[in-house]
Amino acid sequence: MARRNTLRNEELSEDVQEEISESVEEKVEETRSFLRNLFSPAKLSTYLVTKNLPFGAFLALLALLYISNRHLAERTVRQIDRLGREVKELSWDYKSLSAELMKLTTQSEIAKRADTLGLKERTEPPIKLEIVKEEE
Repeated sequence: MARRNTLRNEELSEDVQEEISESVEEKVEETRSFLRNLFSPAKLSTYLVTKNLPFGAFLALLALLYISNRHLAERTVRQIDRLGREVKELSWDYKSLSAELMKLTTQSEIAKRADTLGLKERTEPPIKLEIVKEEE
């Protein structure tokens, strides 16, 4: 099977194909040997584990801090949402109470409420009183 060079769109020679396949096989073998050495019982000895225990504890502490920070952020977001809903509700209450107060303070409403107390609305304009000072 002849492979083609994708850059020049030419067929690769047998030697080049063999070199490519050998380099790929070498890299696969290097990766396998690396993974075998990494997880071999000799590498995972108790000495190595105890030597790296402080680092593992540090990583665990970082994980706990990350988790607690995430919980704190979510709690803060929930509190912001709750306070936003409360502000909207209080705004609606304010607007309805303000409209009701404006209605109750109109002259006709005040006259109706004063009539129930036996007070009548004045039909005559007010009189201006003047005090005359006598000169001595």
